[in-house]
Amino acid sequence: MTTTRFAPSPTGYIHIGNLRAALFNYAIARQNGGTFVLRIDDTDPERSKDEYVQGIMDDLTWLGIKWDRMEYQSKRMDKYLIAKQQLIDMGRLYECFETPVELDLKRKKQLNMGKPPVYDRAALNLSEAERDKLRAERGSHWRFKLNLERIEWNDGIIGNISIDAASVSDPVLFKNDGQILYTLASVVDDVEMGMTYIVRGSDHVTNTATQIQIMQALGGTVPRFAHHSLLTMPEGKMSKRLGTAALRDLRNIGIAPLAVLSLMARLGSSEPVELRSSIEEVINGFDVTKFGSAPTKFDFEDLWPLTARYNATLSAEDVADHLKDVPADKKLAFWDAIKGNITKLDDIADWWAFFENGAAPLVEDEDREFIAQAFDILGDPPYADDTWSSWTTAVKEATGRKGKGLFMPLRKAVTGRERGPEMGDVMPLLQHKPKI
Repeated sequence: MTTTRFAPSPTGYIHIGNLRAALFNYAIARQNGGTFVLRIDDTDPERSKDEYVQGIMDDLTWLGIKWDRMEYQSKRMDKYLIAKQQLIDMGRLYECFETPVELDLKRKKQLNMGKPPVYDRAALNLSEAERDKLRAERGSHWRFKLNLERIEWNDGIIGNISIDAASVSDPVLFKNDGQILYTLASVVDDVEMGMTYIVRGSDHVTNTATQIQIMQALGGTVPRFAHHSLLTMPEGKMSKRLGTAALRDLRNIGIAPLAVLSLMARLGSSEPVELRSSIEEVINGFDVTKFGSAPTKFDFEDLWPLTARYNATLSAEDVADHLKDVPADKKLAFWDAIKGNITKLDDIADWWAFFENGAAPLVEDEDREFIAQAFDILGDPPYADDTWSSWTTAVKEATGRKGKGLFMPLRKAVTGRERGPEMGDVMPLLQHKPKI
């Protein structure tokens, strides 16, 4: 059975880059009738906050991504400590005493000598007496001892990957203060929860290499991995602190959830972006093998046209909350008239304000006399379905104007805009006679 997970850290609101991992894993689980787990990586008590956990849940719910179960790593600490002892007993986890300053000096020295900045395993050469002395003086951290061999896997996006473990430092699994780090917690959970497919960002490739060895050491089954490209924005590298990329910010400014899903399910792939009408349709059209490994540019402005197209497919019933100020007998005609001329649903209020109160006319100096004459010809509301047709015919006969020179000045004068709904649909909705 396919089991996937999304494991965000509740140290901030999730952004569009996090969504790729959530959506890709969710789609794979649903395509295979499997299980999708929302796993909260809250092993850092200082930075993890309940409000961010709720924010993650709210964002996924807004998008229609439903998890089958939810796990908190903070409630599984005993599992990680058991794994720690297992690795110690195997001789695969060892205690180190270097301070951050000392490690930094080692790295600089190696780089100056033209060597890769890999931890030298000096702690393995300490005697028990030396360890006891160091424990009395300072804190310690724990590293996993890698087998110095090539670590290989067939990545679902990148293809065949081979990493020489000798080129990688033994990863730290426990910090000086005893905090369990992501690398071990993630492995223990992935093994015990039976993850079969893990999709995450390409910045995790080296993590994956070391985690494969930890999984094997703990007797776990190594899942399939796929590493999607990282998103970049016009401003530079993606960050959860860039407001325009946070999902909650996109929601608050009126972006449609299916615009987000439709774009993210194809962006960076060889398939064209297509607006989907449901999350099920998004999932059915998703293919992880179509994605590339090169950095992918994301511009949130691309979400506006998709949002506009999606909103145009909605019915008056779908947007009923936005039509509360519109008289019941005009709701349907009003929505049919404007739905192709809004981007976000908040635009609806501006259109009704125009129909109810009129607009400041947009009149060129050379058209002022023409518009005054045309408005004299126009009667008072209520206007009928054929008012625009009969009015423009009468104005044409009276002024000799025709074509764009007739219709465009009248549209601008009535609506205060150069573009908008069909004027035949506009006139019956006007509550007052337009004035120059």
